[in-house]
This record gives sequence, structure tokens and C-alpha cells, in this order.
Amino acid sequence: MSTEFTRDAKDELFGHPKGLYVCFFTEMWERFSFYGMKFLLVLYLTKYHLFTDNMGLDTLGAYAGLVYTLPLIGGMLADKYLGERKAVIWGGMLLVLGHALMAYEGTEATIVAGEVIRDTGALDVFYLALSLIIVGVGFLKPNISTVVGKLYGKDDPRRDSGFTIFYMGINIGSVLATLICTWLGETYGWKYGFGAAGIGMLLGLFTFIYGQKYLYGKADAKDPAIAKQSFLGPINKEWAIYIGSILTLGLIWVLVKKEPWVHTTQIVFLFIAVGFTMFYAFFKTDKITRDRLIALMIMIVSTIIFWALFEQAGASMTLFADRVVDRNILGLNPTAGQFGSLNAAFIVILAPVFAWMWVKLDKYNLNPNIPLKFALGLMQAGLGFGVLVYGAGHPNELGQVGAIWLVLAYLLHTTGELALSPVGLSAVTKLSPKHMVGFSMGTWFLATAFSETIAARLSKMASIDITSGEAATIAEQASKYTELFYYLFKLGMIAGLVMLVLSPILKKMMHGIK
Repeated sequence: MSTEFTRDAKDELFGHPKGLYVCFFTEMWERFSFYGMKFLLVLYLTKYHLFTDNMGLDTLGAYAGLVYTLPLIGGMLADKYLGERKAVIWGGMLLVLGHALMAYEGTEATIVAGEVIRDTGALDVFYLALSLIIVGVGFLKPNISTVVGKLYGKDDPRRDSGFTIFYMGINIGSVLATLICTWLGETYGWKYGFGAAGIGMLLGLFTFIYGQKYLYGKADAKDPAIAKQSFLGPINKEWAIYIGSILTLGLIWVLVKKEPWVHTTQIVFLFIAVGFTMFYAFFKTDKITRDRLIALMIMIVSTIIFWALFEQAGASMTLFADRVVDRNILGLNPTAGQFGSLNAAFIVILAPVFAWMWVKLDKYNLNPNIPLKFALGLMQAGLGFGVLVYGAGHPNELGQVGAIWLVLAYLLHTTGELALSPVGLSAVTKLSPKHMVGFSMGTWFLATAFSETIAARLSKMASIDITSGEAATIAEQASKYTELFYYLFKLGMIAGLVMLVLSPILKKMMHGIK
């Protein structure tokens, strides 16, 4: 039997490779830092630096878009030169530095004679911090997921369950972050929330460095000698990558402030990535590999709509919670940012259920195929906004919307996410040729990046200028959010139905991959 499929009990824990748990805890702390910062971002910019909604959402869109664009490059560099292990460690180091800088908030903005006065020096530090985080995630994010895939043989039935467990680790970090970091930031000061996020990233880096021995070389470069070849005089290719990533910070610093540039760049990169994959599929592979790659690209493109809806969580849904929702729940008054923890909390609860369910259904040949799971995910994302539309139509006497509707929306988005995202990550590793898994994973995150800027642009449909001095009433704000949510409801349902129709065709093109 090939060593790829051999299982060794001493290298396992609870039926899975020990390396899975190294990735689990590394990603848990990395996501703690990421989400701890993300759900504070728009609130911080609009409340502390007095950005308009449009300005804050542009920054969020550019940042989140770049965070998911750079993994395409990080995945390629790891594939060819660094290997996933070194890429993750380097990315983690950049993230630690970036989050440390986020703790510097500067002087709070004020309005003088109708003009907003902001601390431009503090904002420059803020943009540098975002740049470090963006480049760091570019190295870490695609490669930690790829490592999980390499821990299993291609036909190992535990693969989907392993990815779901890994996904649960992501969301344990997320739930802790959105409860702790957002509470600290909104209650005691933004620097405390951002600082706590940085501590989480430091723990993640230590976890991976300590546990890398349990990866058993599977995350190392295929040919380490390539990275040691000279690039420029005494500088070898590995160090050229490290130095080059530092030099790109200036460009990223500019792009974070130029959302239209980011959006255009994403479109170009996405066309190149998908175009290259299609060229490779039609001219460099056999029919089975070609069909699988085409099916994979169709599913990856469909995720753009899903994530554009799902990522309203850090944008319109957080602002909706801050401005329109009655946040009193049985005497508790969570902050607006803390509602973001609902998605992660539901995943922590439901991920084991879904992991068990897919295995159980597979035994009876009832496990939905991957494209059908994508269709279910899209429709549930749409239904989540349908719930919000219904809730907005039944406000209390003050015009506020009950928190229960936001809770139900997050629940539907979570079940949709569990149907689509971990299964999609697994599909990338199964449908891609082994030598281009990192590139395909980067394309997956590039599609996610495109959806991030689209999500921010969609959120601007409900934009309110809170710096104008004329505050909108709760009813006026609720009306704008309802209009946006109704549009998102229709978008999710239509996309889901299209994928439902395509699912039998895509299943056939996957040639037995489940």
C-alpha cells in the first residue's frame, strides 16, 4: 500500500493525525487576532476617527479584499520555494508586528466648525499595521489550510471531517475574539481590543513553531535546494522572498486607502487565476483532470456571491446591530461587535454535528454531493437576510428591531457556511492536481477577496453619514437596512437555485470525487 494512505496509530490523536491539532490551535489563535480586529474596524473608524460610513466601508473592503488576494501569491511562493511550514512562520511573524501596531490609536477625532479634525499620524500607523497584517495573512492563510489537506491521503474518508474539525478551531478563536476583543475595545478603549488580538496572534505563532515536528516534513518544500539558489549576489531566493514582502508594504499601504484600485486588481488577478487554470485544464491535462478543474472553478466562482452575503457580518450587520437593534437580551446588553460571535459560536456547536452527519449519510449513500451542498449554503445565506427583513417589519415601540432576528440570521448563515466552506476547502485539495493545490487554494481565497470588496460596496446601499450633524431616526435607518437586506435575500436565493440546477452536471464532471 502507498505510504500516502498508510495510517500509523502512534501519529494519531482521536482518530486524526496529530498535525491536525497543531494546525487547529495555530489557526484558532490567528483567527482570534483577525476577527478580534475585524469586528472592531468599522466601529473604530466611524466612532473614533469619525469616518463616514462610506469611508469606513471602503477601508474595510480594501483591507478585507487584500487579505484574501495575497494568499494567491503566498500559496504560489510556498508551492515553489518555501514550503508551507516556513510560509506560515514568516506570515505569523508579520502578523504579530502588525497587530502590535494596531494598539496605537492616537488622538480621537473632533468636529471643529463643521470640519472633522483627525490624527493623520495615527492613521498612517494604522494603515501600516493593516499592511503588515495583509502580507502576513497572505503567507499564512492558504498554507495552513494546505497543510491540513497534506495530512490525509487523497481518498482518506476522514478528510472532510478533518477539515470540519479544523474549521471548528477557526471559529473557537473567532468566538473568543468577538466576545473579548470587541468588548474590551468598545467598553474600555480601542487599543485594549486591538492589543488583545495581538496577544492571540503571538500565541498562534508559538503554537505552530512548537508543534511543527508533528507535521513530519509534509509541510516542507518539495525541493529545498531551489530556495537556496542565488537570486542576487549573496541573497538567495528564500531571503529574496522575505525582503521582497517587506518592500511591498509601501504598495499595500497605498492600496488600503484606494479601494477602487483594489477592486480592479482583484478582477484582473481573478481572471488571470481562472484563465491560467482553464488553459492548464484544456492543454496540459487529461479529460478527467480537465473536468474536475472546470467543476472546481465553477464552484469557486459561486462562492463570490455566498461570501458577499456572509461578510455583511463585519459591515452592514454590525452597523445595523449598533444603530437599529434592541440589544437587551434577558437583561444582558452585548456590544454591537459581540453579535459577530454568534456565527462562530454556532459553528463550535454545530461543526461536530455536521462532521458526524456527513460521515453518517455517506454510509447510507445519502451524503449530498459537493455542488448540492454549495446550493444549500447559498440559499441559507439568502434566507438569513429574509429573516432580518421580516424582523425589521415588526419593530418595538421605539422602532428598534428585536435581537432575536439577528440571532436567527446568524444561525442560518452559519448552517449555510458549514454546508459550503469546509466542504469547499476540502474539494480544492481533492479536485486539484497535487502540484497545484496551493495555487488552487490561492484562487479560492482570491474569489473570497473579490467578494469582500463586493460585500463592502453592497453595505454602502445602507450608508449613513453620521458626521453631518443630522442624525437619522431609527426608523429611517431601519428602512435603509431593510432595503439592502431584501436585495441580499433575493440574490442568495437565485444563486442557490442556479447551483441546484447545475449540481447534477458538476457531480458528473467530478468523476467520483465526493
